[in-house]
Amino acid sequence: MTVLTGLLLLASGAWGTLALWYRLPGGGIVRGLGSALWSVLVLGLFALAVVRRSGWPLAAYVVGFALLLAWWSSIRPSNDRVWADDVARLMRGEVHGNRVTLTNVRDFTWRRDDDYDVRWETQTYDLDHLVSADAILSYWGSRAIAHAMISFGFDDGRHVVFSVEIRKKRGEAFSSIGGFFKQFETVLVAAEENDIVRVRTNVRGEDDYLYPMTLERPTMRKLFLAYVEAANRLAERPAFYNTVTSNCTTLVYRMARQINPGLPMDIRLLLTGHLQGYLRDHDAIDTREPEAAQRARARITDKAHRVGPGEDFSRAIRAPG
Repeated sequence: MTVLTGLLLLASGAWGTLALWYRLPGGGIVRGLGSALWSVLVLGLFALAVVRRSGWPLAAYVVGFALLLAWWSSIRPSNDRVWADDVARLMRGEVHGNRVTLTNVRDFTWRRDDDYDVRWETQTYDLDHLVSADAILSYWGSRAIAHAMISFGFDDGRHVVFSVEIRKKRGEAFSSIGGFFKQFETVLVAAEENDIVRVRTNVRGEDDYLYPMTLERPTMRKLFLAYVEAANRLAERPAFYNTVTSNCTTLVYRMARQINPGLPMDIRLLLTGHLQGYLRDHDAIDTREPEAAQRARARITDKAHRVGPGEDFSRAIRAPG
């Protein structure tokens, strides 16, 4: 057996172990047992292939891995599960000329992550009055990774934020590793800034930055409608979230490519904490001041902390100083 063959066997075997751990039906004991048995099988066949210098252990592994892939391909995303409250409803949109009506716009009042008032609304927006688009980056740990959202503003002071997120089941926690193994579906949330930004800054302790985008109004309109189209598509055809290929930025990137086909793929679309640099390089945000100074001015966390009850959250986080 060649070194390359051995590495492929071990790498695919490790993938199978994780796939069984995250997606095998049953509780932790069943998943652990399934993963352990698969690992023993892979290592046993690997040892036999090395010791006996025979091809039949590899042939047996190929058959086993093919069966595993057949099972894996049978796992389908669904919109019918017991979802966490904040992703329980799917946003949909109807477009009538310049007016867009969104159902299930989230407007929760958060006190803690497990203490909140549930409110879903239907809102109508006139795209003739769309005046701004802001990229919001929310950091919760490593400075290399952030959650990216786009907030659209209208001349009456209203804002609506679109955010591509995992659709957690009730009681489920996020796992970046699980995001590679069909653990989560994707949801496109539309929400008020006082909900979706405030919960991150004031409840979850995240650090948020707001970058006004330099998009022309026709481009903003196309991007807004692309979000609506994507939400309607997810409502009809659920899809799995993937940590790399279908996350908060890659889906937006695919929509943006429909508007600007020349927009290149970049590692900063995965290392989203560095998305500011990508946006600057492609003139999507202002480039007239140094990047560090722009970042400092974009930080809204302290402003969000100072917003009192009844104040206009959107206006407060955009106030100078």
